[in-house]
Amino acid sequence: MAAFFWLYSAWPVVVLFADVDDDHDGDGVQRSGGTKRKSCGGDGEGHLVYDAGLLLNERYEVVSTLGEGAFGKVVECLDRNKSERVALKIVKNIERYREAAQSEIAVLGEINSLDDDHTFACVRMLDWFDHHGHICIVFELLGLSTFDYLRENDFLPFTVEHIRHMAFQIFRAVCCESGHLHPNNVPLVVPSSALYDHGTCGWILDVKVVDFGNATFDRDHHPSLVSTRHYRAPEVILDLGWNQACDVWSLGCILMEYYLGLTVFQTHDSKEHLAMMERVLGPIPPSLLSKTRKRHFVERERLDWDEHSSSGRYVRKHCKPLKQYMQSRSAEHQQLFELIGSMLEYDVSRRITMEEALWHPFFTPLRMVRCP
Repeated sequence: MAAFFWLYSAWPVVVLFADVDDDHDGDGVQRSGGTKRKSCGGDGEGHLVYDAGLLLNERYEVVSTLGEGAFGKVVECLDRNKSERVALKIVKNIERYREAAQSEIAVLGEINSLDDDHTFACVRMLDWFDHHGHICIVFELLGLSTFDYLRENDFLPFTVEHIRHMAFQIFRAVCCESGHLHPNNVPLVVPSSALYDHGTCGWILDVKVVDFGNATFDRDHHPSLVSTRHYRAPEVILDLGWNQACDVWSLGCILMEYYLGLTVFQTHDSKEHLAMMERVLGPIPPSLLSKTRKRHFVERERLDWDEHSSSGRYVRKHCKPLKQYMQSRSAEHQQLFELIGSMLEYDVSRRITMEEALWHPFFTPLRMVRCP
């Protein structure tokens, strides 16, 4: 399989695992917290205060800010030792983010040791250090996120061929770890113009999975709330426990977003989120609802949901059955939606696995064709 992984190599793309959003979970409780430590040059939110030209670790000169998230900031730096540009993640000087950063470093170190020949599309950690309480992790410099790419192109969806190529690489990369997928952090090193395909061997997007701040090993403790809201699996919302299958669900949501150019489950409320799932995928099995400790979600073994409320009208307006999203009845579109349907399966025991997905007929062209 490894020989086919970089089959359509051209520009790198990056998929980052995002932080859990501190949103309301339908029970009136907002999840946040963490202990802030004293920081040298920090602001009131735990960020490091810096200006262009600041030299970190006597090696990395700050050039500009690339982005900001709940964890901290990412900056572009000049590595003076190698005279090359890198991306440097500066984690907030808050205990829970420091702990997540240390876990990320452990995951990245293990991935680097297991992937000496760069077979899998996981970003490689180049360096890390502690700067006055701020954990700093150095990565190769990549580019624009796929979300930003979609936004700059008026949310014009990716082609099925691009989706096939990106999904195949993401699946292979995520097979290496257990994390939480979110496409808002998917950088492309590619111009803002339309992507170029030339037959089967043209310029196709390559992907790299980065930002393992929430990644966990199977042997580690699993927190109850994981994943960014719109990509959160039903078992997570229902607090039924989770494993790598929640990544499969998240990736199914991402593939739909690439196909449509928009987020399918656009909500910040858990019960509304479950109602959207039912609108797209059909009723949640009573066997799952009977097990949840979130009893305020359930009424007589069904989702406690008023279709005639304002929220109910919102769900009917913005969601429809899965197959109605198909824009073509061609074989490749049908294969894609068959794959997505098997990924968005409520029952974890019936949901397709990462390994099984790699052998789905949708990916046959990547296993059958070689470029010269």
